[in-house]
Amino acid sequence: MARRRRPEKRLILPDPRFGDLVISKFINNLMMKGKKSIAETIFYDSLEIISSKLKTDAPEEIFKKALENATPMLEVRSRRIGGSTYQVPIEVNPKRKQALAMRWLIDFSRLGNGKSMAIKLANELISASKNEGPTIEKKKNTHKMAEANKAFAHFRV
Repeated sequence: MARRRRPEKRLILPDPRFGDLVISKFINNLMMKGKKSIAETIFYDSLEIISSKLKTDAPEEIFKKALENATPMLEVRSRRIGGSTYQVPIEVNPKRKQALAMRWLIDFSRLGNGKSMAIKLANELISASKNEGPTIEKKKNTHKMAEANKAFAHFRV
């Protein structure tokens, strides 16, 4: 067990363009090696690409929809009981839900093919907002694993 106190949560300022904390967290997750201005440029460029492709003047709504569609409800955790390890399905903590959805969107957009990261991120956000693409597949696989191991739900912590 940890003997020290838990570190306090850092205050995250909302992003400058939309004044939204979720977008600010997404930009922070997108950032690599402390290059926040590059991450902001990538994100805002991808929103411009989304608005031009879908001909909408509210690309942040597409982003919110994609994040909501990618958010998992259940996941499995390994639990060792009597020499056996069981995959126990549990509900996901709200902060972890958001973190997983952001991580999956960013990871799969990095893997995708396209010219720049902004284009790849825009394509991933568009497909996730339509409930398709690799991010949604990852969510469905996570839910399938939780459903398949429903018999071990009584081992919950």
